[in-house]
Amino acid sequence: MFTGIVTDVGRVRRIQATARDHRYEIETAFDTATIELGASISHAGCCLTVTEKGPDWFAVEVSGETLSKTTLGDWAEGTHINLERAAKLGDELGGHIVSGHVDGLGTVVSITPEGGSHRLVIEVPAPLHRYIAAKGSITVDGVSLTVNTVEGRTFGLNIIPHTWDHTTLGGLQVGNSVNLEIDMLARYLARWQETQ
Repeated sequence: MFTGIVTDVGRVRRIQATARDHRYEIETAFDTATIELGASISHAGCCLTVTEKGPDWFAVEVSGETLSKTTLGDWAEGTHINLERAAKLGDELGGHIVSGHVDGLGTVVSITPEGGSHRLVIEVPAPLHRYIAAKGSITVDGVSLTVNTVEGRTFGLNIIPHTWDHTTLGGLQVGNSVNLEIDMLARYLARWQETQ
């Protein structure tokens, strides 16, 4: 489990196609000596398992299913990605409960400066839009955010300067795809309503 609070922006240093999957090597500022093989790390909101590591990098294997359902298939060597290590029992829950399971892709529709912040509008495919509510939580590329507005299949976010400067959100452009994970409570509420 994660909280959606990004603690490092890593960089893809190598991509290798293997007989089974794709292998990504990720450069990081994390102390990799404290990362166990088999540990879970959120990569732009996608939970992946550490399979190998070095002094300033670790490797993960990514399946074809994950590549087709997330932005990971668009990554190239040099791509910067939001990273978060798994939460430990007793950690501060600064964002919201995040599973690291990407529900779908959104498309950036507009980016508008507002004072020191930026207003982001993202379009969501149906039926995912049904799970997004104003003042609810959503994870965008691994970042826990509060939804400000919802209109049809789009929702708006206000990105404060710290988040803009210390995550990959500051590098987004109109037309970019982003990994989305809806709030876990919204998912279960919607399922409960469907079965009533």
